[in-house]
Amino acid sequence: MHRVHNAVRDDPILDRAIRRLLPEADYMRVAADLTRFGDRITAEVDRLGRQAELEQPRLEQQDAWGKRVDKLIVCNEWYKLKQICAEEGVISIGYEDDVDPFVRRIHQVAKLFLFSPSSGLVSCPMAMTDGAVKTLTSLNLYGKHKLATEAVDRLRSRDPSKAWTSGQWMTEKKGGSDVAGGCDTYAVQIDKDTYRLHGYKWFSSAIDADVALTLARVVDADGNALEGSRGLSLFLLRIRDDAGNLNGIQMVRLKNKLGTKQLPTAELLLDGAIAERIGEQGRGVAGISNMLNITRIHNAVASLGYMRRIISLARDYSTKREVFGQTQSKWPLHTTTLAKLEVETRGSMLLLFESARLLGLSEAGKSSDIDAMMLRLITPVLKLYAGKQAVPLVSEGIECFGGQGYMEDTGLPTLLRDAQVTPIWEGTTNVLSLDVLRVFSGKENILLAFGKRVGQLLANTKLDDQKLKKSKEHVESALKELQTLLVKASDSAIQGKTRIDSVARNISFAIARIYAGALLIDHASDSSVANSSDVEVAYRWCCEQPLIELRWEWFANERVKADRDIVFDNYAGAKMSKI
Repeated sequence: MHRVHNAVRDDPILDRAIRRLLPEADYMRVAADLTRFGDRITAEVDRLGRQAELEQPRLEQQDAWGKRVDKLIVCNEWYKLKQICAEEGVISIGYEDDVDPFVRRIHQVAKLFLFSPSSGLVSCPMAMTDGAVKTLTSLNLYGKHKLATEAVDRLRSRDPSKAWTSGQWMTEKKGGSDVAGGCDTYAVQIDKDTYRLHGYKWFSSAIDADVALTLARVVDADGNALEGSRGLSLFLLRIRDDAGNLNGIQMVRLKNKLGTKQLPTAELLLDGAIAERIGEQGRGVAGISNMLNITRIHNAVASLGYMRRIISLARDYSTKREVFGQTQSKWPLHTTTLAKLEVETRGSMLLLFESARLLGLSEAGKSSDIDAMMLRLITPVLKLYAGKQAVPLVSEGIECFGGQGYMEDTGLPTLLRDAQVTPIWEGTTNVLSLDVLRVFSGKENILLAFGKRVGQLLANTKLDDQKLKKSKEHVESALKELQTLLVKASDSAIQGKTRIDSVARNISFAIARIYAGALLIDHASDSSVANSSDVEVAYRWCCEQPLIELRWEWFANERVKADRDIVFDNYAGAKMSKI
């Protein structure tokens, strides 16, 4: 048997990370709320989330008389989980007017981290709901636009009878992450800011939501629409009217997914859905940028939630499972395996709270120039790195249970299936790696700012501790190597000799590992919260794994050609298609 514990009491680093970040009075209030919520998760929420997996949503498209009804059926536990989210302020915490935005974002991220692995994937509509509130408030629509104002009030409400959730419909058949190139949804104006939408949304999650944000191309009087990102506008729509009827929407089918089966995801046909254009016409992509920052942080929360949950369960199981005459916890090989997983999780955890810190500073208007640049950098880096680490880590954790880890009725396989979506949702690893390169190609000197932020963290290093001193040297060396390679590659790219995008993943992973290493050293050097375990984790992260895996020859155009030759060697379709 394995048992879920209150993660606030059980997590090796969560409480100490929050204590370091928050003023004492705020910490005491936040810690009390998290501890209480942690108890509620073990007593109530985890059971509800499990039932949502066992009783999955289904779609009835017609009634007994052949009338199209598109009735979505989800279990009562799914609705109860959404009610709990409202009661607990999972969204409203991030927008409370009387609390410093810096404090409230750290509080919210910590609470989402506790909730995510037990949430029955209700964490997904919460991510989109948070993103919708951020988008609508950033567009300065509150109090000026009737539907947007009502939506903000309801989306962040703590009253379950009034609270709404939001969908996010961006993906179409040929789009994927290429939102601009793949959008074939068109908007026909019927009034000043009111339109009818026509199109097909390929992935639409949490379709029991109340409102949705979506992109579409406005059609002019001659029936023409601009292509590319300049032609996209952002729209807000009610999914159903007050009588419960769908708003010009047909639910074509529920998606048959590898995991996240608790979450109703559908293909939707928009056939005259009434929607309100929000923001400037043709500025839709810019309008959703704030949303993506929020939802990508939520995605990383999910990755970390799965990582922490499997380690917690495996650790608990190791104290009970006897093999060869003693419990797993007494076998060094087993504890070595778990320790490796723990090191990875702690580094990623501090990256998560760094992103929450930077987001809070930004919303409070307290960001320095370096803070602002680091928020832009860390959002895609955190999401891609945490997502990419979650799947192999959860897989390794499941192996700690032996054959029982493979049994569906233990609930453990659900963690692995659901974790697999985190490298995909909100941008795949490759897509986000290219986004990281775009950050570096901007007007600001992000590379210099990154070096300064790492320097700020390393300035606190306890140099009388030899392990921390050596860890600092490794981070500084890796940072210098990365900076040298990127400057050299940029110059060569201008001359057409290299392709930086071919190693975008390696660059992003190096940033994540260097940044996390500096955060771990900074944490371990704080004698008010740190212990010997923190020092050892920092040392293992920085000195026992490569912080940067990047060689100059990997940038060369010749290597790009060699990659293609390797991939398409003896490819049967090569003669019939242009590669």
